[in-house]
Amino acid sequence: MNHKLVNRIQVTRRSLLHAAGTLLASSALSANLAQGARATLRTSVNPLSPDGLNGAVLYGQFTIPRGVRSRLVDNNNGLVMHILEAGFEGPRRPCVLLLHGFPELAYSWRHQLLPLASAGFHVIAPDLRGYGLTARRPVSFSDSLVPYMVINRVTDILGLVRAIGHRRVACVVGHDWGGPTAEWCARVRPDVFQSVVSVSTPFGGAPTLPLGSADRSTPAAPHPGIEDALAALPRPRKQYTWYYAGADANEDLWHPPQGVHDLLRAMWYFKSADWKQNKPFPLKSWTATELAKLPEYYVMNLHMGMAQTVAEHMPSGEYAASCRWLTEADLDVYTQQYTRTGFQGGLNSYRILIDPEFAGGVKSFSGRAVTVPACFIGGAEDWGVRQAPGAFEDMGKACTQMLSVDLVPEAGHWVAEEQPARVNRLLLHFLNA
Repeated sequence: MNHKLVNRIQVTRRSLLHAAGTLLASSALSANLAQGARATLRTSVNPLSPDGLNGAVLYGQFTIPRGVRSRLVDNNNGLVMHILEAGFEGPRRPCVLLLHGFPELAYSWRHQLLPLASAGFHVIAPDLRGYGLTARRPVSFSDSLVPYMVINRVTDILGLVRAIGHRRVACVVGHDWGGPTAEWCARVRPDVFQSVVSVSTPFGGAPTLPLGSADRSTPAAPHPGIEDALAALPRPRKQYTWYYAGADANEDLWHPPQGVHDLLRAMWYFKSADWKQNKPFPLKSWTATELAKLPEYYVMNLHMGMAQTVAEHMPSGEYAASCRWLTEADLDVYTQQYTRTGFQGGLNSYRILIDPEFAGGVKSFSGRAVTVPACFIGGAEDWGVRQAPGAFEDMGKACTQMLSVDLVPEAGHWVAEEQPARVNRLLLHFLNA
C-alpha cells in the first residue's frame, strides 16, 4: 500500500476519534449537568464506537476498559465532579480514592481502577477542582484562589465520598499534587481517611509555628531569596514553582507554538525513565548551586517558559508511535481536556504554595503528624522524589506509621503509568497489610 495513503488514513482516523471523543464528552457533560448530575450514566456501548468499546465513560471511550464508568457527582462544596469508578456493583465495598497530579486527570489512574476493584474495593478517581470535566469552563488567573486552599481541597474530597455514600475511605492515594492533598485528608480527618499513600511526592510536615519566639531579643534573620540566588548564577536559572505561579504560565502552556499535544508528549517523556539522563541523587541543601543540578523541568533557564524548555527535549515520532505506557490515543485524552480548559486550575496549586496569605488555615495543624498507616511509592528515576533536599529522608517525621517506602525500577515521575503492574502490586500489598 502507498505509505503516503497509510499516513493519511492514520491521521484521518485519529482526527475522527478526537472529534468523536470531544463531541461525546461535551454533549454528555451538558446533559448531566442540566439534570443535576446525580444520575448514574447508562452503560450502553458508545453508539459511535465499534461494539465492545466503553460507552460508559465521558472520555477515553477507546482506551478505558469496560467495567469502568463515569459519573458526575455534586460534592456539596460547590463542584459537580467527574469521576471514573470501578467496583461499584453489588453490596457496598471499602473505598479506595485515587487523586491525580499536574498536568493529569482521573484518566492517569486507568491502569489501577480494575485491578483494585478486582481485589474487592470500590475505586474512585475524580477530576479534581479546576481539571478535566470537573471544570465546566476554563479557570482564569483572576478567579479567586480561596477554593484552591488546602483545607477546601480536603472538603472537596470529603464531600465527594460522602455524596457517593461512604462514611470512611480505606485508603486515599495521591500522585504528584494529589499526594499533598491525600496527606492533608489523612491529617485533618483520620477518622474518615484510614490510610494514605503518596506517589512521587514525599510526605511533608505541617507548617511550623515557632516555639519560644517571644523570648528572642532580636527577630530571626530572613532567609535570602532562592529566586535571586538562582538568577545570579553564571547560567541564570529559576525554580519552576515560581514560574507556574506567574500570570504568564497558563498562556504559555495552553497556546504553545508546538501545540498542546506535543507539549504534553514532551513533558511526559522528559520526566519519565525513558529520558535516560534522569538519574536522581540526594541534594545537599536548598541552595542555588545545589538546585541547579536539577533538570530544566524543575530549575528552568531564566528567560525560557516551559513550552520552550520541553520543546528542546521533544522525542522522535518513532518514539511516540511505539510508546506503550502513553500511547497516542492516551495522549489525545489529555490533549482534548487541556485544550478545552487550559491549565490554570492546576497551576493555582502552585500559587497557593508560595503565597503566605493562603497558609493560615494549615498553620493550625502545626506539629500534627499523619497518624494513620502510610506508604510511599516513587519512581527510581524520578527527580520529583529528590527535588526538595531532605524531604525523602525526613518522611518519618511527618508520619508516625510509615509502613513502607518503595522506589520502582525503570520508572520516572509517571510511575503509575510507566510501571502499572508493579505499582498495583505495591498498592495491594499495602491495602492487605
